[in-house]
Amino acid sequence: MNVRAVNRALLARQHLLERTSSTAAAMLGHLVGMQAQAPLAPYVGLWTRLARFRPDELATLLTARDAVRGPLMRGTVHLVLAEDARVLRPLVQRVVAGGYTGHFGRRVGDADLGAVARFGRVLLNERPRTRRQLQDALAARWPEHDAEALSYAVGYLVPTAQVTPRGVWGSTGPATLTTLEGWLGRPLADGPSLEDVVRRYLRAFGPASVADVQAWSGLTKLREVVEPMGLRTFRAESGEVLYDVEDGVRPNPDTPAPARFLPEYDNVLLAHADRARILPPGRRVPLPPGNGASRGTLLVDGFYRADWRLRAEGLEVSAHDRLTAGERAEIEAEAGRLLEFLGAGERSVRITGN
Repeated sequence: MNVRAVNRALLARQHLLERTSSTAAAMLGHLVGMQAQAPLAPYVGLWTRLARFRPDELATLLTARDAVRGPLMRGTVHLVLAEDARVLRPLVQRVVAGGYTGHFGRRVGDADLGAVARFGRVLLNERPRTRRQLQDALAARWPEHDAEALSYAVGYLVPTAQVTPRGVWGSTGPATLTTLEGWLGRPLADGPSLEDVVRRYLRAFGPASVADVQAWSGLTKLREVVEPMGLRTFRAESGEVLYDVEDGVRPNPDTPAPARFLPEYDNVLLAHADRARILPPGRRVPLPPGNGASRGTLLVDGFYRADWRLRAEGLEVSAHDRLTAGERAEIEAEAGRLLEFLGAGERSVRITGN
């Protein structure tokens, strides 16, 4: 399969060729979650994929605890369905825990991390706490250790959720943690199937290599899992083997791809080891700070070719390469729809760059 064929397959499965009438919950399940360090970013990600999406649909899922935000794949914050959180967290626990050693191992000294995690779990089960509140309680218990490093140990070693109103459209709130099991009112899944998760990943992101599955999940040594699954295989232009589900959508490589605005950290740009399927050579995905829904990237003809940002005066699109007149018109029309969704319909659209 050439790059364009893999690109169109990815776009079709991500519902970026044509919006679908699906629900927000169904889309979250299909995508196996959405990256959500920027708490409002998934709202734009759902808007760009769903025909009739309104923010309150996702807000209701969060406040009803049918969806939840917490550290999952790659150890990063994802928004997933509650049931998927129960399945995914046990599978990626070693990835999340391993991230702690990489970031804080030198600062923790000889602290008993098992005891820290157990005490932290008790604290978070008592009531949700901000990182600062957790840090203060740990400092009182272990004054001889780096309290900030200990607070992060709890976040990495104990399955946690960020409670609402964080991530709810139109609301504000600090990142406040509680235990995932406590927030959902259910234990984590016992013995979840990694093979099932791999198939779900391929339905949303395939065809993909073993390295791609590993890059998305953060897990390693997956060849021994993927190869025996009896999946369909293709050969990429690079020579690498791509795996796929039998019924995976693979449209004609010449299928037109409309302009699509993506939010910060959208997994369509981050969920593969080989990102050439959507990123031009040498282009990196920006990872800006913030709450989300105010900036992101733009796909033109299926590839990342511009950035966008909402400013006081309007929506600014910064192109990375030359756009045709038709592409500019398409971007302006889609930008108008995005402004309306964001409640900024009176603002202008400005395209800069090439």
